[in-house]
Order: sequence, then C-alpha cells, then structure tokens
Amino acid sequence: MAIDMYGYPKCTTCKKAEKWMKDQGIDYTYHHIVEDPPNRELVKEMAEKHGLELKKLFNTSGQKYRELGLKDKLSNMSHEEKLDVLTSDGMLIKRPFTTDGEKVTVGFKEADFEAVWQK
Repeated sequence: MAIDMYGYPKCTTCKKAEKWMKDQGIDYTYHHIVEDPPNRELVKEMAEKHGLELKKLFNTSGQKYRELGLKDKLSNMSHEEKLDVLTSDGMLIKRPFTTDGEKVTVGFKEADFEAVWQK
C-alpha cells in the first residue's frame, strides 16, 4: 500500500502526523502541498468515495482562505466551483491530506490515523 501524505513542512500538525507514521513504521511518501499538491481528480475521488463535504477539506485557518473571503462565498458555490477553488492552491487544502488511493485522512487526529493507517 503506497501512502501519499500531502503536508507543509512548517505545519506542526503535519509534523505530528509524520512522527506518528514513523513511530508506527509505516512507509509513506511526503509531498510538499504547495509544490506538489493533490490533483483535482484525486481530491474529487476521495471526497466522493468517503462522503466528505468539500467545505470540510478547506484549511479554514489559513491566510489564503481568509484572503479569498471563502467563509462567506462557499455556501453559494457549486460542488464543482468548490473543487476548482480548493485545488487551485495547495494552501487551501486542510493538511495533512493522506491517501493510498482507497482510504483518506484529512488533518491529524491520532485515533483517525490508528483506525485508517494502523497495520
């Protein structure tokens, strides 16, 4: 199982997720979420497969989210528009975004990682 973790090197949540993966002996490939973000098709597939609302995938505490005024705009956007905006900039995606193409976790909660990624 090839696991891809999309994160931001300075993000403490991403560092915690990485530490957890390493402590569990789980192999993963780290992708810088700005330089190598998950593509639109992957985000769409994971959201649909797991019943994730796109608005839950946004990094709502990020500067870019606030700059774009997305808090007020998201409710009036179509699913496709949300997907376009979400995947236009890796900093808009809640991180870490971790997937093996079948399973996905967004953000880091140890219990979620244990349930999804534990060997």
